[in-house]
Amino acid sequence: MIGGAQNPTQAQPHFTSLPDLASRSAGGAVVWANDDLFAERENLINPQPAEFRPATFGHKGQVYDGWETRRRRGNEPDDCDRAIVRLAVPAVVGGVVVDTAWFTGNYPPQISVEAACVDGYPPAEEVAHRTEWTTIVARSKVDGDTRNPFKVASSRRWTHVRLSIYPDGGVARFRVHGDGMLDPRLAGVMPLDLAALENGARVTACSNMFYSSPNNLLLPGIARTMGDGWETSRRRDDGNDWVQVRLAGQGVLTAAELDTSYFIGNAPGAARLMGRADDGEWFEVLPCTALQPDTRHRFLLSGQRPVTEARLDVYPDGGMARLRLFGRLTDDGLRRVRDTWAAAT
Repeated sequence: MIGGAQNPTQAQPHFTSLPDLASRSAGGAVVWANDDLFAERENLINPQPAEFRPATFGHKGQVYDGWETRRRRGNEPDDCDRAIVRLAVPAVVGGVVVDTAWFTGNYPPQISVEAACVDGYPPAEEVAHRTEWTTIVARSKVDGDTRNPFKVASSRRWTHVRLSIYPDGGVARFRVHGDGMLDPRLAGVMPLDLAALENGARVTACSNMFYSSPNNLLLPGIARTMGDGWETSRRRDDGNDWVQVRLAGQGVLTAAELDTSYFIGNAPGAARLMGRADDGEWFEVLPCTALQPDTRHRFLLSGQRPVTEARLDVYPDGGMARLRLFGRLTDDGLRRVRDTWAAAT
């Protein structure tokens, strides 16, 4: 059944419920930093939490799982070090987290965050030195060994985010949570996975995410471990678990992939797909179908009704690595994508 009690996660009251579009697993990249002598800038976007092994020394000192710059010796109040992250997809940013985990005597006392919208794929030096940046988080105090969250109040579209630390030091992880956007220049000319995070889809509701986030379902590429997917706790009642996805745009679905890779003893026994257009009535897209463990299941879909949202029901619980919903945008869907893109300029 579609009805029933809804999980509190459905309200999504905090920006951290949005996907991290800076994450390496989503397709983000650290394209530039002015200094990373002690610890590599690429560590900033690793999806897993930072780790620390005490008394682990390399040629440059204690090894840190993060980005760490050398000590600045100047006395200018605006001296800072910087790193630039290219987001996985153009996005409206809801907030950022500057995580200083394990940095206690060497974290930066202040940070700021700027953003830019860059067309195409220019060289990193051009992005760093010839780009106009807009402040989305003003210079602010941060604490050491802490996840420091900052909400962003901007409706503009960004492709790159620049983290500045004052004057120097170390940051373990940099998370940029937001709503991805589908580029309308691509939407009408290439096959689309309408459930892909990189095309602007996102999870809007979920019954249970005890072991791992449902946002993993929408990540690009294949899962590499069971932890790369969505897994629920074991149900002890007669219900079932589900996840709801806002698609990249209004479209007609032609094929679905339900991937249970790496879920061997905890894959769902069956699954069903439902769809709806805007806030209309739900209808069946794929009937309840038995699933196999550790398998990429592909199904042709014959329906022609437009959808803007999809719901995956799994029976009764378990784990899913990826959800792919292939299709084409309707004329109205393409128009909405163009309007949304233009409004975020």
